[in-house]
Amino acid sequence: MLLTLTGGSGAGKTTLAAALAATTPCESVRVLHADDYYFRTPDSGVWYLGENGVPHLDFGDPRSLDIARLTLDTEAALASHAVAIVDGLFACRVVPQVTCARFHVFVDLPADLRLVRKIQRKCLRDGFPLDVLLHNYLRHRRDAHDRHVEPARHDCDLELDGTLPTEALARQVWAAVLARGLIGLRQSY
Repeated sequence: MLLTLTGGSGAGKTTLAAALAATTPCESVRVLHADDYYFRTPDSGVWYLGENGVPHLDFGDPRSLDIARLTLDTEAALASHAVAIVDGLFACRVVPQVTCARFHVFVDLPADLRLVRKIQRKCLRDGFPLDVLLHNYLRHRRDAHDRHVEPARHDCDLELDGTLPTEALARQVWAAVLARGLIGLRQSY
């Protein structure tokens, strides 16, 4: 089964993916993070020139993802695992059209809380300049969220309240997946 986690930057998709993998009711899970599939050279993806003239990849545009590579890795994960989880801003829209059960989840969190989480992660933890993050948010990311992420909400099978504890969200996802009969339960020994 293919399980996607879609939602805005900072909504908690990656944290939820880890919780789902840790609490899986099936034999095996592989997690793929769409953040690992962005193009890195200006010959592919959507790029813009920063104020200093340096090109920057537009991480808020799905065309900046190497979907061919993500497709290959997703198909390989599905061939060797009961569940492949793909998390990313627009995961439900960019994953390959594989022939297997699919379940799409939208992790919803208010914009102010997403921004706070992103500041905590990128600026406070990783040392990214706060002024650059805020400038990018106002110049690109807020609009990109409205254009590319928000419409994906309507393509999803389940919408989660990202303010709830991650463990509760993981239980909600697995309960919905099991209720639809999309996976079998892990064998007891």
